[in-house]
Amino acid sequence: MQNTDELAYWNALDIAGAIRARKLSTLEVVDHFITRIERHNPALNAVIAEGFEEARASAKAADRRSASGDATGPLHGVPVLMKDCLDFKTGWRNTFGGVRALKDYVASYYTTFPERMERAGAIILGKTNSPVFGFRGTCDNYLFGPTCNPFDLTRNSGGSSGGSAAAVAAGFVPIAGGGDGGGSIRIPAAWCNVFGYKQSFGLVPLRLEPNLFGGTHPFLFEGPITRSVADAALTLNVLAGKGACDPFSYDASCDFVAASSRSIAGLKVGFSADFGIFPVDPEIQAIARNAAFSLVDAGADVEEIRVCFDRSQQELSDLWCRLIIPNSVLGLELLKEQGYDVSADHPEDLPPELRCWLDRMRSRTAVEYMRDQIIRSGVHASIERVFEKYDVLITPTLACLPVSNAQDGNTVGPSEVAGEAVDPLIGWCLTYPINFTGHPAASAPAGLSASGLPVGVQIIGRRFDDASVFATSGALERIRPWNTAFDRVQRVLEEAPAVSGYGRTPLLNVRTS
Repeated sequence: MQNTDELAYWNALDIAGAIRARKLSTLEVVDHFITRIERHNPALNAVIAEGFEEARASAKAADRRSASGDATGPLHGVPVLMKDCLDFKTGWRNTFGGVRALKDYVASYYTTFPERMERAGAIILGKTNSPVFGFRGTCDNYLFGPTCNPFDLTRNSGGSSGGSAAAVAAGFVPIAGGGDGGGSIRIPAAWCNVFGYKQSFGLVPLRLEPNLFGGTHPFLFEGPITRSVADAALTLNVLAGKGACDPFSYDASCDFVAASSRSIAGLKVGFSADFGIFPVDPEIQAIARNAAFSLVDAGADVEEIRVCFDRSQQELSDLWCRLIIPNSVLGLELLKEQGYDVSADHPEDLPPELRCWLDRMRSRTAVEYMRDQIIRSGVHASIERVFEKYDVLITPTLACLPVSNAQDGNTVGPSEVAGEAVDPLIGWCLTYPINFTGHPAASAPAGLSASGLPVGVQIIGRRFDDASVFATSGALERIRPWNTAFDRVQRVLEEAPAVSGYGRTPLLNVRTS
């Protein structure tokens, strides 16, 4: 058997290959990753619900299939984690991001990530932490507390898919699921030095019941968080393709693994340090700029450009809140119909920022809502103007470095960046405008700050041109490899005291009985 710490940082492609070649059994692999989670998760708080015995049973079944010569999927035996908010698996708990009153809620259907990953042979080990209803760019809640950044355990992992990003960075699994309604895959990927991918809207079917049209305001996504571009591409190969659950879904026409190794010679890349409107930490701007212009070494034509939005960043962050909150309003109403009246019976389970926006949106008129769609249309037009000349647009993923964790279960981002006021929930994230538009976008590691904290770059492509985003991301990974940074994570984990943080409960079992 391989050394635990070495195996922890193998890519999914390597793990699947070793199992296929009978060098490792699925059960050996699953046991090793479970052991690593049990050892290091108390310091990180990335995994909040465990399905370990179910995973071991699935691993044994997978090994029996291998022994009998049954055909295996591309992820046969690969351990993965799913997010506790947007990802549902029939019979498993879902707390909607650490809502105390919902700790025993049980999902009645599968969403796309767990369903298609299991069909491809992956073994789901458990669920990862996220904020309440995913409504912020940090990862904290009153039930489980904050997920710590694997580069500095006093700081936050980012959100809302913060548990997934931290788990991947810590070598708990090679792939974890994320959901992205304003950057929730890309934000924690940037702060945890991993690769997060949000595909073109419709490429991966989104299952939201009972409202199949609920994922459009803004565009919502399920997608992968990985340590390598190739693993994300492999995952997208598995997830992509039309599904009856999503009227906007369509079939993929690309092998994304092949695209990730494609040449970018002659590719026209535009770099914007701030989208024209965001205050961004100067150190982050410099690291992102260096990463973008390093693509010249791969033959790309890179220029610094100005993106022209006709609204301020404060106006756009408010717009994002107004557009996404109706999903939470409806979700709470549907939960009430199932006997969970959280707003009336357990309002203290909802963060005050969320309660404020819920109250504001309940009185909003249809005309006001449609006027917001006009503002959103202007953002789309601005991004489309960039793609009249450029194939790819690169920006910093975030305007600031990871923030310190709060001690009350309510960590938020900064209220000010570079001397300018920003919304602490989302205003420091350069990600959410791309949820207005539906373009494909990745966050890739760009380097570490002087203090040793990760910085990410956002790589955006034309609608339906996910191949160019993968090609650009793959080129960046080859030019500026980021895997060596995980040696630092290993040291942080080894030196961490095994103590529980604020609000920490013992790992929930994914099943209530």
